[in-house]
Amino acid sequence: MALFSLVASHTDLDLDTVAQLSNGTGEVASTIPESTVDGAVVLATCNRVEIYAEAPDEASVEQARAELLQAVSRGSGLTESIVESSFQLLAGDSAVRHLFEVGSGLQSAVVGEREIAGQVRRALGTAQESGTATGSLVKLFESATRTAKDIGTHTALGAAGRSIVSVALDLATDLHAGTTARQARDFWDRANVLIIGTGSYAGTTLAQLADRGATNVGVHSASGRAEAFVADRGGWALALGGEKIHGAIAEADVLIGCSGGDRRLEAETLRRLREGAQGRLTVLDLALSHDFDPEIADLPGVDLITLESVKMAAPEGQQTALVEASRLVDGAVTGYLTERRSRTANEAIVALRRHTQQVLESEMERVRSRHGCTAAAEEVEFALRRMVRQMLHEPTVRAKEMAAQGRLEEYENALDILFGLEVSVPSPSAVPEGCPADVEPGTPASSARIA
Repeated sequence: MALFSLVASHTDLDLDTVAQLSNGTGEVASTIPESTVDGAVVLATCNRVEIYAEAPDEASVEQARAELLQAVSRGSGLTESIVESSFQLLAGDSAVRHLFEVGSGLQSAVVGEREIAGQVRRALGTAQESGTATGSLVKLFESATRTAKDIGTHTALGAAGRSIVSVALDLATDLHAGTTARQARDFWDRANVLIIGTGSYAGTTLAQLADRGATNVGVHSASGRAEAFVADRGGWALALGGEKIHGAIAEADVLIGCSGGDRRLEAETLRRLREGAQGRLTVLDLALSHDFDPEIADLPGVDLITLESVKMAAPEGQQTALVEASRLVDGAVTGYLTERRSRTANEAIVALRRHTQQVLESEMERVRSRHGCTAAAEEVEFALRRMVRQMLHEPTVRAKEMAAQGRLEEYENALDILFGLEVSVPSPSAVPEGCPADVEPGTPASSARIA
């Protein structure tokens, strides 16, 4: 299998393009059964769209890449040339390292943000539900998630807890309150806040509003999930539906969009609903596909904070914490790659053991033909099997070592030169009938194997 990833992120693209690409990834799962791609996991966040995939071998990567890009093009409505230029290809070890860094928040607009770890975990869950996650992709994503958890636990980067939501709320605080913690607390205590959406960002937003002392918070969802959403989070916020949303918008001090749906509040609608309102309104548009018309920024008394605003205002992570987090990622990536390469030695080891088993069985057939299934034959077989185990020990160790060093091809070439063995996935074969002995004379034939 050949691992690769297609990466489109905020570092190279505007967020509108990222949003369009994200819309196109819905075609990926349906494409896989009829494509070269063996499996794929799609990670789509407000700042990036990434597809981690496997092809049968390295020679198939380019075709698999083209098929995935065509799927995104069909789903997004963007031309294939635009989609192709938007995605960067990372192959093999580079794809592994990138996922570990992304999952740990090192590649985020807000460096060290903790929300991305949950998004990586949910991306894997979605792929498993749709049947597109291969075993090796599952192991990769689970390893990246564990590493993110370690960084959150053992470094100040995780302890800082900065996120896109927290930076956006800080910007809103700066617009309305003074510079002291008391002034900020007083503002959120009296502010009327409306959250639109019930997804993961909405959950994070509600939790952070509670931490800041907000008490007058309404939640609206066009899908009707607001009541369940509020109930699951302590029931302290107010679920709003139907026409009640219009009054809430009219009275809001802070309006937060987290839905990312296909509905958008237009500038003219907001102007009409806010007609006669005295206070300023701060609008936080945290949805990748925009919950609000950008032209609302031109309305009098309205301030608009977008993901682009958050990106520009995001603080740089503390250098010491970043160095420590990077060190943990380095160690985790090295450990994962070493283990993965060691696993690739299994086929070579099985080929060598199968060859040795065949030679041993051939010799034992001669012994049995002359002496029958006697105690003497069992003694001979026991001695031969013990000798074979000892002879295979060092070649087995060397196979794993060379695989970890990226030199497995040398080992496989040596097997071909010395024994004429072509390494491939072994098929199970029955052990010939007879009286094989594995541990000591008298061991039942059904349990005999070369260890």
